[in-house]
Amino acid sequence: MKNKEKPNQFKEPMAVYTYNTAMPLYNLFGGAKAVAFSSDFDLVKLARQGFPKKALLALAKKISLSIQELANILHISERTLQRYEDDVIIKTEYAEKAVELARLYTRGEEVFGSMDKFKLWMKTPSLIFNGEAPVTFLDTSAGFDMVFNELGRIEHGIFV
Repeated sequence: MKNKEKPNQFKEPMAVYTYNTAMPLYNLFGGAKAVAFSSDFDLVKLARQGFPKKALLALAKKISLSIQELANILHISERTLQRYEDDVIIKTEYAEKAVELARLYTRGEEVFGSMDKFKLWMKTPSLIFNGEAPVTFLDTSAGFDMVFNELGRIEHGIFV
C-alpha cells in the first residue's frame, strides 16, 4: 500500500454509525422542566452529577412505579426519598440507577411497540423470572441484566 493505510479501515463518517439513546429518555425525566440532555455523553454527565428529585418523580410517574417501588429499586427508604425537596439534587448512586431504569423502559417500549404494553409486562409474574414480575428484579444490576437479556430474546423471537 502506497499511502500506508491500514487494511479494513473505513472511510465513512462516524456519524453514520452513532445512535443517540438520550433523546427517547428525555421525556421520561420530565422534559425541559427537569433535566436537559441531548446525547449519551450527557446521560453519563447526568448520572455523575445527579439531578433534581422532581426529575426522578417524573420518571416514576411515566413508568407507573409507586414511590415505594422506586425507593426499593434505588435502595433508599421511602421516607428519605419523600423528605427531599423537589429541587434537591439526588445522589449519584440514585441518579445512576434512575438513568438505567429510564434506559430499560425506553428499550422495552421499542421492543413491545408501546410503553403501556411494556409496563404491563414488567408487572406481570412470569415463569422466566421464577413466577415473579420482572420489576421485582430491578433492585440489582444483575436483575437489570436479566430483564435486558429477556428483552433481547423477545425481540428476536426466542422464547424459552
